[in-house]
Amino acid sequence: MQSDTTARLLITCPDRPGIVAAVSNFLFNHGANITALDQHSTDPEGGLFFMRLEFQTPHLDVSREILEKAFAERVAARFEMNWRIAYAADLKKVAILVSKYDHALLELLWRHSNRELPGAITQVISNHPDLRPEVERFGIPYHVPVEKDRKEEAEAQILHLLGDTDLVVLARYMQILTPQFVARYPNRIINIHHSFLPAFVGANPYKQAYTRGVKIIGATAHYVTEELDQGPIIEQDVARVSHRHDVADLVRLGRDLERNVLARAVQWHLEDRIIVYGNKTVVFS
Repeated sequence: MQSDTTARLLITCPDRPGIVAAVSNFLFNHGANITALDQHSTDPEGGLFFMRLEFQTPHLDVSREILEKAFAERVAARFEMNWRIAYAADLKKVAILVSKYDHALLELLWRHSNRELPGAITQVISNHPDLRPEVERFGIPYHVPVEKDRKEEAEAQILHLLGDTDLVVLARYMQILTPQFVARYPNRIINIHHSFLPAFVGANPYKQAYTRGVKIIGATAHYVTEELDQGPIIEQDVARVSHRHDVADLVRLGRDLERNVLARAVQWHLEDRIIVYGNKTVVFS
């Protein structure tokens, strides 16, 4: 995990010569030390250019506000950049929504308790009371807004609880969010699901997969959009299975994939490694 002096600059702009030099010279002239830089172009002739750059801030000769204003005027405007700077010292506030399955939730809570996630899990919100003891054991507040079958009232209360939360994680939250909810947190809601979609929708997907004799199972983490399970994909993983695996084996393997895929996606978001463009993502490792 990076130190509190780390800052991260993310850039999207039309590709053209001189971008890296302009950014590097600007930061050098303001006393910043660049410690990591990664870039990608969709096409050097007329494509889009993406860059993630980490730099250290202890010797900056100006405030954050002045640095960002100067960058906007001297570099970003010239190259038509869509850009932002994030500071590691400003921990992002994370809220987790969950129903009854605990595997993805507990993975995040365990990593958070071991300081492996560079963010602050501020609360867990659920539509069931079942996981309260497990969550409160980690010292995290647990909320069950309203009783089931009162979806509109529940969602209003959840939005009130979330407030200025930076990232919402759906750790097997078995409710569909309304477009109004999703619009409050664009590219700031991450969901996890099995990768059988759309082949095995509905209940018991692993049983359906077993019946069909699948040879690969998987998991997908993605940003949530208004279109169900169609948002930009952040991370995926698969495991091979065979005729020797029964339904319980598929469930166990699938949950392992889900917990790890979701944890990686959350970590990459918190480390500002993801740039969304259209319905795709650029993920800098």
